[in-house]
Amino acid sequence: MAIDTLIQIAIAAVLGLGSWLLFMAVLRAYAPSTLWIGAILIILFFLLFYGYFAIFEAIWNGQTPGKRRMGIRVIKDSGRPITPAESVARNLLRTVDQLPTLYAVGIVSILASKQNKRLGDFVAGTIVVRENSLEQARPVWQESPLVSGVTYGSERLTAEEFALVEAFLNRRSELDPYVRYQMATQIAAKIQPKLTIPPSELPPAEKLLEAVAYERRAAGRYL
Repeated sequence: MAIDTLIQIAIAAVLGLGSWLLFMAVLRAYAPSTLWIGAILIILFFLLFYGYFAIFEAIWNGQTPGKRRMGIRVIKDSGRPITPAESVARNLLRTVDQLPTLYAVGIVSILASKQNKRLGDFVAGTIVVRENSLEQARPVWQESPLVSGVTYGSERLTAEEFALVEAFLNRRSELDPYVRYQMATQIAAKIQPKLTIPPSELPPAEKLLEAVAYERRAAGRYL
């Protein structure tokens, strides 16, 4: 916010200086036109201090210069990118979040929300997230090495079956232990007939899913 505010202040200073020079020139030539200049300036400053965020978040996929510098981004609660309309809705609520001063309402909303949302985020259904590099974003199970000499035949799985395996592995930590065990067992039973590993050598269900996913990723060279 500090970075974006400094940028806004710099733009406002340039805009203000240029407007003052134009105002003085017009005042000497035709005084009534100064009213139009004043009205246009009000609109421009409103767009600068409120449209700045909406425009940048719309064209930069949820980022302003300040957010980009700090490695954060606005996205929908569902994880998809925000639309221009959602960006506008989110930022129009800044007028309320700023009340009574220094974003007091917004700060209270952020502290009271489990996801640190201000009112604009609730209205637009958005959340601010911190981005990770691709190296940091690797799944937690990527460390699991394959057992030497054992092949699982993961290439036989369809894209939908592999997506099911990955979805489970990426979300298993959120599951109740019993549900996690049952889901791993069911998914392993579903894909096991397509695998080449003998039934006698099958590891536990969750380990099997890890090994299948690791083998598939290794074959595709995107570990």
